[in-house]
Amino acid sequence: MENVIHLDSVDAYNKLYGLETLHPLVSVIDLTKATKVVNNIRMHYGIYALYLKCSKSCDIKYGRQKYDYQEGTIVSFAPGQIVDVVTVQDEVKPEVYGILFHPDLIRRTSLGHNIGKFNFFSYSSYEALHLSEREKSLIMELLQQISQELTHAIDKHSKILIAMNIELLLNYCMRFYERQFVTREDVNLDIIQKFEMNLNEYFENNIQLEKGLPTVKYFAEKVFLSPNYFGDLIKKETGKSAQEYIQLKLIDRAKEQIASTTKTISEIAYGLGFQYPQHFTRLFKQNVGKTPNQYRVEILFN
Repeated sequence: MENVIHLDSVDAYNKLYGLETLHPLVSVIDLTKATKVVNNIRMHYGIYALYLKCSKSCDIKYGRQKYDYQEGTIVSFAPGQIVDVVTVQDEVKPEVYGILFHPDLIRRTSLGHNIGKFNFFSYSSYEALHLSEREKSLIMELLQQISQELTHAIDKHSKILIAMNIELLLNYCMRFYERQFVTREDVNLDIIQKFEMNLNEYFENNIQLEKGLPTVKYFAEKVFLSPNYFGDLIKKETGKSAQEYIQLKLIDRAKEQIASTTKTISEIAYGLGFQYPQHFTRLFKQNVGKTPNQYRVEILFN
């Protein structure tokens, strides 16, 4: 893989592919109009990007795994991410459409305030959004609408109108992802089962003594998913966040030890991976409604 190409502006991306820049902070992409061929590169994003790929011409790799990235799929990236693009067939002009926008575009806008809710910008391997033909047409219409606004002379309304249309596009992507969580139910259930197994093994193998308290990131990596996608999947399927699942497992194991051993509360806390017993006591009371010592007394006298 060649040296990393830093995409700190939409113009940097457009120059890479030989595309025209109509606005310094946002660009609607149509790679069928590219005048330069880009093969086997690594990109470091300093901007937001969302792509709709309508033909299979390259693989995109983020982290350790390739995207599940075939015809009619969407992938997206946020500032700070590094992505490998590997050509898999000779195609000068891949059928790829999308939008790039700089963080400065959305400052002091509704989108800037809400950008954190679009978790899919941090999704990675096996996490592309697969669109139906109807969904694909809607995405193309929204991109066209933004493109038309970019041909309008920049005025005091431009920023807010462009940001509003991008936010509308991203909200539709959120809806489509939620639909995909449902249609991939069998795959999701398999991931939940693996999560349960890995969570049990974490304590059975005393991994907490080395790594400390279990984290969502640890279990997401075990099933080759990004923490955000993994967390959204668990929440969608179970109604509980992955962090809540972990905390419930901690509390269950704590209850068992409080009731069946003579270990001190501090010993139990350290054994579960807590650095500070008071943090364990606080979490236990939040979940159980009483302190560990109060719970032990209640168990002993009942």
